[in-house]
Amino acid sequence: MLPLLLLTYRRLQRRPSRYAVRYTNLDVLASVVESTRSWRRHAGLGLFLLALAALLVGFARPSMTRLADREEATIVLVIDVSGSMQAEDVEPTRLEAAQEVVREFLAGLPKRFQVGVVAFSETAEVAAPATEDRRLAIDAIDYLYPQRGTAIGDAIARGVEVARAAEPGTSGVDRPAAILFLSDGSQTEGVLLPMEGAARAKSFKIPVFTVALGTPEGIVEFTRFGSTRIIPVPPDKETMRQIAATTGGRFYEADSVGDLREAYDKMGSLVSKVERKQEVTFAFLAGGLVLLLGAAAAAAITFPRLP
Repeated sequence: MLPLLLLTYRRLQRRPSRYAVRYTNLDVLASVVESTRSWRRHAGLGLFLLALAALLVGFARPSMTRLADREEATIVLVIDVSGSMQAEDVEPTRLEAAQEVVREFLAGLPKRFQVGVVAFSETAEVAAPATEDRRLAIDAIDYLYPQRGTAIGDAIARGVEVARAAEPGTSGVDRPAAILFLSDGSQTEGVLLPMEGAARAKSFKIPVFTVALGTPEGIVEFTRFGSTRIIPVPPDKETMRQIAATTGGRFYEADSVGDLREAYDKMGSLVSKVERKQEVTFAFLAGGLVLLLGAAAAAAITFPRLP
C-alpha cells in the first residue's frame, strides 16, 4: 500500500500543469511561491506515510521480548566441601569465603524461590531439601566443614534429584530449576564422571551454573605423625566450563572473595529473570496518531498560497 501511494504521488508531481501562468514579473512570483523541489513540500506526505505505517504495524498487534522478574523457581546450591576447601588463597579460606557469599546470595533471592543445598566430598549428600524456608538453607550452609575427596559427577546428579523433588509452584506445574555448582578441584571420587552428571542435568533441562573457586597457586598442608605435606590444589576450570556449556549454564572463575561475590550476583540475575513477550500495540497506535497530527500541521504550513 505504501509503495503504491508513493508512486501515485510522484506521478502527480511530475504531471505537467494544464494551465499556463501569465505573470510578467517572475522574480516577484519566485519570492512568494516556494520551489516545488523544496523538501518542505513533501514533509506532510512523509509524516502521513510514517503514521500510516505505524498504524498498520499497531493493528497487527506486535510484541517484544523483555526480561521480567521470575516469581517462582527452584535453586539447588551444590557446594564442594573437599579437603582442598581449606586452602587460604581465597581469604580466610575457600570454604569460609563460599559460606559468606552464599549467605548474601540467599538474602537477595525472591521469597517464593525454593532453595536446596547439596554438599559433596567423596560422596554427595543433601544438606537441605528444596524449600521456601530460607533458614533451613542458611543453617545447612553454616554447618559445612571440609572433608575428603571430590565426587563432581555424583554431586550434579544429586542436585538434579533435589530439584526434581521440589514441590510444584502455585499454578500446580513444576517450577523452573537451576543448579549453582561451586567446586575448587578435580574429580577424585564418585561413581559418575563429571560429564555424565552434566548429561543427566541436561536430560531434565536443568542448567548448571559453575564456579571454579581458587587460584592455580592454592595449596593445603596436612600434618600427620609429625611431618607436614604440602599439596597443590588448583581448580579444574576446564571441567567446570564444559559442564556449564553442556547444560546451558554459565561458567565463572573466582580467584578472590570479590570475584566470588560477583559470580553469585550474576547468577542471581540470570536465575531471577525470565523472558516474556509484551504486546506493544498501544505504542504504535499512539505514535501513529501523533504522526498524523504532525502531517496535518506540516500540510497546513507548507500548502502553497498566492497573494
